[in-house]
Amino acid sequence: MGSPSNNTLNGGVIGAGSPYVAGGPVPPSTEKITSFTSSGTLTAQATSSVSYLVVAGGGGAGGHCGGANGGVGGGGAGGFRTATSAVPVVLDTEYTITVGAAGAGSSGRAIGGSGGNSTFSSITSAGGGGGASAFAAPSLAGGAGGSGGGGDGSTSSAGGAGNTPPQSPSQGNAGGDGANGAGGGGGASAVGANASPTNTGGVGGAGTANSTSGSSVTYAGGGGGGGHAGSAAGAGGAGGGGAGTTGPNGAVGTNGGTNLGGGAGGTGGAGPGSVVTGANGGSGIVIIKEPSATLPATAPGVWSMNTVYNNVKAGTWI
Repeated sequence: MGSPSNNTLNGGVIGAGSPYVAGGPVPPSTEKITSFTSSGTLTAQATSSVSYLVVAGGGGAGGHCGGANGGVGGGGAGGFRTATSAVPVVLDTEYTITVGAAGAGSSGRAIGGSGGNSTFSSITSAGGGGGASAFAAPSLAGGAGGSGGGGDGSTSSAGGAGNTPPQSPSQGNAGGDGANGAGGGGGASAVGANASPTNTGGVGGAGTANSTSGSSVTYAGGGGGGGHAGSAAGAGGAGGGGAGTTGPNGAVGTNGGTNLGGGAGGTGGAGPGSVVTGANGGSGIVIIKEPSATLPATAPGVWSMNTVYNNVKAGTWI
């Protein structure tokens, strides 16, 4: 029988201190990958270090108002963080997972909403910055975030800052500047492009490919900038970045990719008298990969009530 020192304050179940043939949890033998597309809880299958991908929500596009022909900045991608065997977890311990919501597109003269942060343990990825809008107060520039939102075309404003060095770790890149056409939102791998001299909206910054889920998927692309009336719009960055649109009718850009953390595409120039609500960013995702981990060949003799409950509930108690 196990030593009394193995018991817990909240009670426990005593079993044979012998091989796992009865009265204990099933030893895990294969890696486990859990993808969270909404907030939830991870219960660790063993005491080990796990790999993770934490992508925040992408930023929304700014609104547009009548009489301003310049495009609206694309939303910045959600912050992107990943590492292999980097975070320690403890068997049967519950870890809260937060998946960042999409940044909302704003209406009229207002910058797009920032995406929500995503978290796992001590790891936090910052939501993407919103795309800039014409004459928005208090700032004309794109919003700062994991990646920054693009600058507005009507006022030729600057793109927002991304979470880049000397901040550590880097999560994304800055948005591009506006110049009649609007700047593209920043992405995980590249800055958003500045609007071209011909009034075309800037392309959204590219995202980054990752295979924590078991297959390669590209995440966190920036939204394309809206185009000046009569010109072209910027394409969205690879990894869920929404495409921008062009004027003069204020067509709304494409939403960022859901569970990819993509930034919203910017709206094109709007005609007189119109008030346009911008596109939304894309929600984030959290993926945890636990390695193969076999429990000791012999039972400890005493299991905590929490261990018993979790394994019985999961059907993994022998």
